[in-house]
Amino acid sequence: MTKTISISQARKEIFAIAEEVQKPGLYFTLTEKGRPKVVILSAEEFESLIETMEVLSQFPNLEKSSKKADEAVKSGNFKDYITLGELEKKLGLKKNEVSSNRRKKTSKKNR
Repeated sequence: MTKTISISQARKEIFAIAEEVQKPGLYFTLTEKGRPKVVILSAEEFESLIETMEVLSQFPNLEKSSKKADEAVKSGNFKDYITLGELEKKLGLKKNEVSSNRRKKTSKKNR
């Protein structure tokens, strides 16, 4: 959700805006002479956007692969896919090591 206000108004309310953008999915578009000039969002939302762009740039076919996988799930055609457990075994990882590493990374980020 976005809220649009003038830069002049934002200057008066900057502390309230800084607090309000901590709500997930909320950001402010600041305008100058009625035209969008800048966006304010939480540091967490910003980091998430940057991380997403980095992942997408490293894996350009990710969106296409994701859509293909979604279609396979809907149709019940899983022959081209393996489970997380099978992937961990193939990579020589302990059971659920992939997901537990993900949780550790996320918890550090939230500190």
